[in-house]
Amino acid sequence: MTDTDTSRGQQSDSALPDATRVATDVIENVEEVIVGHHDEIEHLVVAILGRGHVLLEDVPGVGKTMLARAVAASVDGVFKRIQFTPDLLPTDVTGVNVFNQKSQEFEFRPGPIFGNVVLGDEINRAPPKTQSALLEAMEEGQVTTDGTTHAVPQPFTVIATQNTVEQNRAYDLPMAELDRFMTKLHLGYPDEAEEAAMLGSVVGHHPIEELSPVASIDALATARNTVAEVTVEEAIREYATRLARYTRERAQLGVSPRGSLSLLRAAQGRAVLEGRPYVVPDDVQQEAPVVLPHRVQTDSSEQTAEALVAEALETVAVE
Repeated sequence: MTDTDTSRGQQSDSALPDATRVATDVIENVEEVIVGHHDEIEHLVVAILGRGHVLLEDVPGVGKTMLARAVAASVDGVFKRIQFTPDLLPTDVTGVNVFNQKSQEFEFRPGPIFGNVVLGDEINRAPPKTQSALLEAMEEGQVTTDGTTHAVPQPFTVIATQNTVEQNRAYDLPMAELDRFMTKLHLGYPDEAEEAAMLGSVVGHHPIEELSPVASIDALATARNTVAEVTVEEAIREYATRLARYTRERAQLGVSPRGSLSLLRAAQGRAVLEGRPYVVPDDVQQEAPVVLPHRVQTDSSEQTAEALVAEALETVAVE
């Protein structure tokens, strides 16, 4: 038996089943509120397990905010919500130093970014200056104000929503910000049966009001640590690199090294969801369509980023 096989067996016998249970419990709990969209819920939970952030983009009214709230309500942590508006200031997000007259000293009053699950609602309604207040927290898990650094609570995940309509009243997300989101999801409209079921469940009391946590914040933190220990063989790492290079060679802007890392972390989360202590190519292929396209800018309107990523998955071989 190799060292890798030994580590796989040890992890499978200990923390892996607990981490898998956390993921499946959260998914099932969210589905008490969100009808349909099973795949999107799985992708979102996988991203959280992989220490990533999620961007939900779609037309108004398809359940983006409700999905984020349901995930937050499923975990017994600190939930904060930021409603992004054109007049929102960076300090409204990060917090501000306030002078205390009694102590004659400045005290830091943390903003809503200091939560375990932070919902950034309609993030593209705020100007880039305000959006940039998220960058340090999303990448480094900290906020710097007036030269002092404050750590955000751990685990920490940002779930942001943005609408695809009324673009004349919204701001584009800078690529530096987009690249910090592990996953970008589109919900779309439900089919007829799903919409009828949804209306039946929310026409009276909304089920979100009765949703209870199914995982403690410590259990989520432990699950994320378990995901971080999932084995990623060299062949898998090389495969992710070749996928990224394929986009760089055929687009104006291809997948960054941060994107390749996000893909592997998402694949680790997918492996744990499937109950495996190691990543297989199928994990990478399942997560690539939601992890890579938003990092790609194609040279022409004839080929979308999604199409280029799909082409890469069909063309690049697993060696």
